[in-house]
Amino acid sequence: MFQGHLDGHLAALKRLDECQAILSAIAQAWVDALKAGKKVLFFGNGGSAADAQHLAAELCVRYRINRRALAGLALTTDTSVLTAHSNDYGFETVFARQVEALAQPGDVVVGISTSGTSKNVVAGLQAAKEIGCVVVSFTAEKGADCAAVADYAYCVPTSVTAYAQECHLLAGHVLCEYVEAAFKE
Repeated sequence: MFQGHLDGHLAALKRLDECQAILSAIAQAWVDALKAGKKVLFFGNGGSAADAQHLAAELCVRYRINRRALAGLALTTDTSVLTAHSNDYGFETVFARQVEALAQPGDVVVGISTSGTSKNVVAGLQAAKEIGCVVVSFTAEKGADCAAVADYAYCVPTSVTAYAQECHLLAGHVLCEYVEAAFKE
């Protein structure tokens, strides 16, 4: 069982070569936005919410080197906003509402959904597009609705949710390393 998971994970990782161009473009979009004083906002559900928080923390605090704080923000952490909005309006627009409140033109908004069809993630990305944000999606291989909205769609070449999630975090770390190189003191 362990070897099978490891083999599948390694196969997914080996296929990330196919994603180098899109990841380079995403990295440059993050750097350009952050150098212009803009923010990178993240959101997703479940494990993708955890990834959103993780990557926002890497930008805000640090990834590997000491450097100035960068504006990374996860829209998955405020339980009062999440529960009030879900109670009053429903969960499908919980990220769109926060994007409307917090995002500005030129910010980068990253929606993470392995299926690519999470309605609240798609709605959040659509709201970001309407505001004039740079829209990025992290999904599994099909990309689906999230990729259709995104300016930059990182679609991990696997249909296995766990492998896609692992590749999302790996790519997120590579992106953070690229950003830190641009902000090295």
